[in-house]
Amino acid sequence: MVERIFKDEATEEKGERARLASLIGGMAIADLVKTTLGPKGMDKILQSTGRGREVTVTNDGATILKSLHIDNPAAKILVDISKVQDDEVGDGTTSVVVLAGELLREAEKLLASKIHPMTIIAGFRMAAECARNALLQKVVDNKENEEKFKLDLMKIAMTTLSSKILSQDKEYFAKLAVDAVMRLKGSTNLESIQIIKKPGGSLKDSFLDEGFILDKKIGVGQPKRIENAKILVANTAMDTDKVKIYGARVRVDSMSRVAEIEAAEKEKMKEKVDKIIAHGINCFVNRQLIYNFPEELFANAGILAIEHADFDGIERLALVTGGEIASTFDNPESVKLGHCKLIEEIMIGEDKLIHFSGVEMGQACTIVLRGASRHVLDEAERSLHDALCVLSQTVNDSRVLLGGGWPEMVMAKEVDELARITPGKKSHAIEAFSRALIAIPTIIADNAGLDSAELVAQLRAEHHKEGCTAGIDVISGSIGDMVERGISEAFKVKQAVLLSATEAAEMILRVDEIITCAPRKREDRM
Repeated sequence: MVERIFKDEATEEKGERARLASLIGGMAIADLVKTTLGPKGMDKILQSTGRGREVTVTNDGATILKSLHIDNPAAKILVDISKVQDDEVGDGTTSVVVLAGELLREAEKLLASKIHPMTIIAGFRMAAECARNALLQKVVDNKENEEKFKLDLMKIAMTTLSSKILSQDKEYFAKLAVDAVMRLKGSTNLESIQIIKKPGGSLKDSFLDEGFILDKKIGVGQPKRIENAKILVANTAMDTDKVKIYGARVRVDSMSRVAEIEAAEKEKMKEKVDKIIAHGINCFVNRQLIYNFPEELFANAGILAIEHADFDGIERLALVTGGEIASTFDNPESVKLGHCKLIEEIMIGEDKLIHFSGVEMGQACTIVLRGASRHVLDEAERSLHDALCVLSQTVNDSRVLLGGGWPEMVMAKEVDELARITPGKKSHAIEAFSRALIAIPTIIADNAGLDSAELVAQLRAEHHKEGCTAGIDVISGSIGDMVERGISEAFKVKQAVLLSATEAAEMILRVDEIITCAPRKREDRM
C-alpha cells in the first residue's frame, strides 16, 4: 500500500472524475447566466448575507458572476474571463461565459467518444482562427464617413442597451452615450465622463451636461455664482484653528494660557488662508474639512470655498479644469490653477449641486441619471457604463458587424466548411465548435420564448445564400434583416468573446487532476 502523500483532509480527483467535475462546473455557470442573454433576457436578484442584506438587481453577466462565491475551480476560470471581458470591452460578459460553457458541453460529448483532449484543443484552435477570419472578411468600416460612423455608433449603443434595463428608452440613452463618447475625441479614458445618480423622476429625465457637476453644497455667506473662475484644488487640513480637546494634551498653569494657544493656532490658520488667497483665486476646493473660521475668511475675501469634495470628485475636477491638486501654498507661481467660465448652484430633484461650465478640457461631461429607486439607478449606471465602454472602444477600432446572432451564424458556416476538409479526428472538434457557436442564437431565441430549433434551421438555410444579412429578430419573433433593423455590434467585442471563450475552454479541458489543500487547523488556545 502506497503511503498517503497529502495531509489528512486534502482531497484529490484524478483523470475522468477531475475532468467531469471541471466540465460540469463550467456548464453550470454558463446555465446560470444564459437566461440573461439577448434583448428578452431576464434579470437576477442577488442578495448578500452581509449587514443590511444588500439587494442588487442586474442583467450584467460580470456583475452576477462577481457576486457569487464559487467552490468549483473551473467555474472560477469562467468568472475571471467575464471580469476581463468587462474591463477590456465592457459588453459581451454573458456571451463569453455562455460560449465557453457550450464549448465545454460539446467537448464532453467528444471525450465520451474517446477523443483525446489535446486533439479537441487543436481542433478548437483551428476553428477559432477560422471563425475570426470569417468575421474579418465581413466587417464594415465607416471611419472615413463621419455621418455613417455616427449612425453605426448609435446602432451599437442601441443594441448594447436593448438587453438592459434602459431598453425602453434606448434611443434616448444611446444618443446620450454617443454624445458623451464623441466628446472624448478618441480617448478610451472614461474618467472624464462622470455619472451622477439622483433618485426621483423617471429614467426619461436623465440628461447630459457638458460641464462638471460636483455633488456638494456651497458654504454659508459665500458667492453663489462666479464668472471666469480661477480654481485652486487642494488636499490640505483646514481645521487646525481650534485646539481639539480630545486629541491634544496641553499642560498650562492658567486658563489664559489656553486662550493664548488658541489665538496662536488661529493666527497660523489665518496665515495659511492668506497664502491661499494670494494665489489670486476665486474658488477653493478642498478634499478635507474647512472649519468655520477659515470659511468666514474666505467668504470675506469673496472666495467660494467647497469642503469635503470626495477624492474621485477632486481628481476629476483637477483633470477637467486643467489644474493640479496642491497641498502646500508657499510659492504660488508653481501651482497650476484650474479655470472655468462659470460656477453656479443648480437644483436636481431635491438636492443642490455645484455646476462648473465652460471647463478647459472640452472632453468632460456629466451624465445625470434619474430613476425611481436606488436599484434602478445602479442598474442603469451599469448599463450605461457598458454602452460607454463599447462605444469608446469602437471609436478606436471602428470595425462593425451586424448583431442578432448573425456573426455566430457566419462563423459557424465557415467553421463547418473547415471541418469538412480537415482529415482526422480534429474535424469532430471543429464541427463541435460550430455547434457551440450556433448555441448563441439558439439561446437568444429560447429566452424570447420562440421556437429556437425552427428559427435556427431557417437562419442556417438563409446563410447559405450569398451576402445574407439575416439574424434573429426577437421583437417580431421571426428571421429578420439585421441591416433594416439597425442591429450592429462592435467587432472588437465579438473578437474578444470568441478568443477568451476558446482559451478558457482550452484551459479547463487541459485539467486532469484537481487537488484541494487541507484546511489549516486552528490551534486550541486553552
